[in-house]
Amino acid sequence: MAIIAKKIQEIKTKAIGELKESLSAANDFIFTDYRGLTVEQISSLRKQLRAKDAKYKVVKNNFARIAFEQLSTPDVSSYLVGPTAVAITPRDANEVAKIFYDFLKEAPALKVKGALIGDSVYDAAQIEAFSKLPGRLELISMLMSVMNGPARNLAAALNDVPSRVVRTIKAIADKKEESA
Repeated sequence: MAIIAKKIQEIKTKAIGELKESLSAANDFIFTDYRGLTVEQISSLRKQLRAKDAKYKVVKNNFARIAFEQLSTPDVSSYLVGPTAVAITPRDANEVAKIFYDFLKEAPALKVKGALIGDSVYDAAQIEAFSKLPGRLELISMLMSVMNGPARNLAAALNDVPSRVVRTIKAIADKKEESA
């Protein structure tokens, strides 16, 4: 539960409002502990995330707790402990999770705490498994390939019948030519 002060400071409410606005623009959030990363590493990670239209934002835990409560999301307060940065993902969180786990290979100081994907809260192990699944676009292309398979086979079979007839007629013609 977030601690709410008796005296509300305008600067803090403005900061919470801005955070809430940026959080409401997305459905998926991945929480990380960025402690131990250099500025260059964080910049590199942000650049990779920007390519997937994701933002990587360092947040104040209490402000984030209040913003998530105001957005009526499931409780993610267990991930808002210690230094926290949130990847705000408007679409395809799977690709963003892959970026984090690929980045972990070169910068093991980064720790993925968990995620909020849609209305489901995932812990670190679940988000790692999620990152290994094919992405949305990959799944769509797989589905389209499976759907196109029967049509492609039918077209090949229909095309094969006239080809066989032509080859048979050609073979008969060649045989008659040889015998004549």
